Amino acid sequence: MKIFVLAVSALALTGLAACTPTVRVEVAPITIYAKLDADVRLRLDEDVKALIQKNPNLF
Repeated sequence: MKIFVLAVSALALTGLAACTPTVRVEVAPITIYAKLDADVRLRLDEDVKALIQKNPNLF
């Protein structure tokens, strides 16, 4: 009886070891293109001019 239990245990462990899952993750690079619009630059220029007028000793 002990040999039977030992044999079944050995078969069960062998079966579990053979069924190990494999996980593979592939990550593709992400490319982001950014383009500044002239309107954004114009608004930034106006904001900077307003800040300089409010704080002339800033620079």
